[in-house]
Amino acid sequence: MIEGARKPASMRRTLASPAPLLSAESRAGRLIGASRLRQIILITVCAGLAGCASVPDIDQSAGSPSAAASKPQIVGAHGPLSARQSKALLERIGTEPGDAGVLKRHLAIEQAVAESPLVAGNRTHILRDGAETFPAIFSAIRSAKDHINLEYYIFEDIESGGQKLGDLLVAKRGEGVAVNVIYDSYGSNNTPSAFFDRLKQAGVKLVDFNPIDPLNAKNGYAPNDRDHRKILIVDGATAIIGGVNLSTAYQGSGIGKSQGQNGESSETWHDIDLQIQGPVVAQLQTLFLEHWTDQKGLPPGGADFFPKVPPQGTEVVRVIGSTPDEQNPRYYVTLLSAIRNAEKSVWAMAAYFVPTHQEMEELMEAARRGVDVRLLVPDHSDSPTSLSVQHASYSDLLEAGVKIYETQNEVLHSKMVLVDGVWSVIGSSNFDHRSVIFNDEVDAVVLGSDTGNELAAMFEAEQGNARAIDLATWDERPIGEKLHETFSRIWENLL
Repeated sequence: MIEGARKPASMRRTLASPAPLLSAESRAGRLIGASRLRQIILITVCAGLAGCASVPDIDQSAGSPSAAASKPQIVGAHGPLSARQSKALLERIGTEPGDAGVLKRHLAIEQAVAESPLVAGNRTHILRDGAETFPAIFSAIRSAKDHINLEYYIFEDIESGGQKLGDLLVAKRGEGVAVNVIYDSYGSNNTPSAFFDRLKQAGVKLVDFNPIDPLNAKNGYAPNDRDHRKILIVDGATAIIGGVNLSTAYQGSGIGKSQGQNGESSETWHDIDLQIQGPVVAQLQTLFLEHWTDQKGLPPGGADFFPKVPPQGTEVVRVIGSTPDEQNPRYYVTLLSAIRNAEKSVWAMAAYFVPTHQEMEELMEAARRGVDVRLLVPDHSDSPTSLSVQHASYSDLLEAGVKIYETQNEVLHSKMVLVDGVWSVIGSSNFDHRSVIFNDEVDAVVLGSDTGNELAAMFEAEQGNARAIDLATWDERPIGEKLHETFSRIWENLL
């Protein structure tokens, strides 16, 4: 992966407006409970910061087969696999006999653009919504013997099975298990301070990522750079990542995020997480500890962050951590490369579909060369502007042969892409500009048919309940709607 050196906080990308703080995932949020004076300072500083962010232009040669390493490697429990071992592994994890070649080509292409190696010997499991994710998180935490590391955009005192997260974490500290938490200052601005105070008193170590209040900033002031990651790591061997926040709004029916009166979910929200067990968890641990150090946290608790983890399954996984400090964000280049080199299909679930120019071009070009390109997107959203920009892209995509399906009576919050049935990515990155320009994100690329088949079945089930968008009908919409959507595009860098 092409990556620029980390820049000082004072040089991080900013906008000349505070608007990007109102990211799509936190429209309902409010500024932190600071004094009115500090809020005025925040707005003034944001408005005065120089320079506008822009999406980097990724060279067409990035991720091309000619740029790939001649001998792509997969790392096993005892080091890099031999060519014979790699071939046997790829044949085993493919769906069809020809998939071994497809997997090898994706492997080679990715190695040309990604820094972290592909790691064999992992077991993965798809988690749907809060109903499956929260019990899995609580179960993993209960099993912890050495440490629990949590990094979340929204960090609240959620509940599962009648137990509160705060009670569980305090209990684990009582058992001598270290608990380290990174939470985003803006995403978690509605979390009661009493919750954090209780954790701190119990010995939980906390890091407030890029504090919104400039008086609390420890690493320069970068209010637009947000930690959008969702990571749980237990004992360096088990991890859960994806799109599900530790938000109380996922409780109740288990599939909610937007809350109505009395804290009950007023809308159905669908989301995806990925549970990973195996040696690749070390890559997530490295990202967590890098963030902890960058944010100048006190030494984290825990005695064995990188235990020797034996193989747990057959999936080959690579973890990608992206930051706005990169000249060419790793996930963005990897995604463009995967679409660019797709041979059979590209299926994407996109919570906020605000594609960059190059993402649009690659999706349309893939469809034109006969690749089955399908987009599953929401028919309504907590971000009306994002939805308008999404609609503005339909005509061009449909004309190129891209199939578009809108979910009905729900808000889709999932972030997933499946290419050729065997290359998949699940994580926190949205199909938007903000995930490229401003957010720290984390995503897992999985090579293998087990995860691919599970995601394909999930996609087709969602598609069966969605409405297909027809080009002729779409183009007959009132001119006022079209003009509004076109005008909304001026805000796309903020979304």
